[in-house]
Amino acid sequence: VQLQASGGGLVQAGGSLRLSCVAAGSISGYTMGWYRQAPGKPRSMAATITSGGNTNYADSVKGRFTISKDNAKGTVYLQMNNLKPEDTAVYYCNALLSRQYNFWGQGTLVTVSS
Repeated sequence: VQLQASGGGLVQAGGSLRLSCVAAGSISGYTMGWYRQAPGKPRSMAATITSGGNTNYADSVKGRFTISKDNAKGTVYLQMNNLKPEDTAVYYCNALLSRQYNFWGQGTLVTVSS
């Protein structure tokens, strides 16, 4: 599965962005996720959504970020509200089916100014 992420940009603190990840193939059986990597820090999970629609969020984004998907369009979204400077990172889309089938998209940069 090839993944194409978009939607990053520069936003002021308190603002919103919506990231999109389009898959070249079906995502219906995958757990889809958004991960992020800030400068000098390891990549970490921001949000995931299972094939059944169950969601999981990092504590730092709960109540502010919402992950959703449209299987028909092969697209996963991350709605980010009330953004904070500490949300600044490169955001990566992930599709996970198994250890063998674990795909990453290219990153999209989100910069939140204070």
